[in-house]
Amino acid sequence: MYGDEATVRRILTEHGDTWAVVGLSANPDRAAYGVARVLQAHGKRVVPVHPKAETVHGEQGYASLADIPFDVDVVDVFVNSDLAGAVADEAVAKGAAAVWFQLGVVDESAYERTRAAGLDMVMNRCPAIEIPLLG
Repeated sequence: MYGDEATVRRILTEHGDTWAVVGLSANPDRAAYGVARVLQAHGKRVVPVHPKAETVHGEQGYASLADIPFDVDVVDVFVNSDLAGAVADEAVAKGAAAVWFQLGVVDESAYERTRAAGLDMVMNRCPAIEIPLLG
């Protein structure tokens, strides 16, 4: 398990409310679209990061993390595992406090690098599943 319950809770409750969602587009059939809605419903600001830089759920999109002109607290990653490590490295460079790899997204070396850089991280979990369990 990459990310114990304490880490999950800390990311969801203590690291801030600005979440960059990498892979979020305006396509309602994609998982990122629904997860972003759940995050918003729980008070998170969702910033779409996608090559198309589309506005999603009322938030301006950006083509990359580096293009976001303000700080982000958590980087939520909805890209394939083979691309996720580079996103984790970008999250470290951006100064995020945490990285969250979605269900099915696993990169053990990225996990080790990200943790070594001092960020909290979970992999292969979904905040839309975890956040209602905080109770």
